Amino acid sequence: MRTLVLCLDRDDDIGRKAGIASPVIGKSANIEAATKLAVADPEDSDINTIFGGIQEYDRLSAAGTDVEIVCIAGDRDVGVVSDNKIALQIDDLLGRDEFENVIFVSDGAEDESVLPIIESRIKINSVKRIRVKQSESIESTYYLIKEVLSDPKIRGTIFIPIGLAFITFALAYIIKRPELAVAGILGVVGTYLLYNGFGVGSSIDRYRETATESLYRGKISFITYIAAIIIGIIATVQGANACWDGIAGDIFPGYVILSMIFVQASVWWYVAAGFFLGFGKIVDLRLEGRAIGRAWAFPFFVIAAGLLLWSASAYILTTTEYQQGYGIQHLILSIVGAIAIALLGIYVATKRYGERNEMPDPNHS
Repeated sequence: MRTLVLCLDRDDDIGRKAGIASPVIGKSANIEAATKLAVADPEDSDINTIFGGIQEYDRLSAAGTDVEIVCIAGDRDVGVVSDNKIALQIDDLLGRDEFENVIFVSDGAEDESVLPIIESRIKINSVKRIRVKQSESIESTYYLIKEVLSDPKIRGTIFIPIGLAFITFALAYIIKRPELAVAGILGVVGTYLLYNGFGVGSSIDRYRETATESLYRGKISFITYIAAIIIGIIATVQGANACWDGIAGDIFPGYVILSMIFVQASVWWYVAAGFFLGFGKIVDLRLEGRAIGRAWAFPFFVIAAGLLLWSASAYILTTTEYQQGYGIQHLILSIVGAIAIALLGIYVATKRYGERNEMPDPNHS
């Protein structure tokens, strides 16, 4: 009794593409059919199915088994039509020769759907599915993902928000406040996205590099940078304390009011920090003998911006019970004052800009 290695091409690719009628019987005939199909369509998976069957044929032959290999094709109209053709070919094949069992070779689940047809006629000892080890699209996608994730910046952009979300979710359950999980995740991830979107990280890196350079070169700006950082921390603490006092009340004031409370309590501290930054830059330029020029405008603009933020927050808080006595006239006067301060800064910077041409070269003897 013989063993049949049966390769199946349910949609008749070998007939439509290679022009070969089925059944294809024998090793040589199957090699020829697979070669013609490979020339016609190198990407067709049925090529691998046939060669997989040939490999199984050789293995059984080497073991001394009486074996035959046959490739059966169905029809382009996959379904009843193709399955009827397959059934007729199997019946004809079994009528001409006696086989004890079948080793079924296919390239996927679609071909394996005809297994009941085969099992109703002969015993199936094994089913071998041929998988292509290397697919260009899959391999390219894999290496693309691997290459992308190897970039620290992209890796951080993808994994850090996910990690922050998981940590926030876990903390919400640790403190037994699961209702805060969604809001906390949105807040943390949103803050991270804004942090990257506005380039805060790049600004911090530049600030660190400038401070390091100032330290090594003995610039006064190193001290003013440290002072600005300390004042900025104080500003943040002042604003946070003011917000906490607002939250501690019986009625939650709302996020807009809390933002205004924070600005009202901290803005002049931030202005002082900015003023120190500008002052350090001006002193360094003067000590290096370089024209100060437009650097004069920075302190004026910082003060003008602080006045605008303070007056706007004060006016908004006046509309609530948190502050009284600051009307629209004060807001208008503050806006006018801020514009005047900014114009003064522009005037000073423009006037001082002429120093570039008037100041002698310190290296010129």
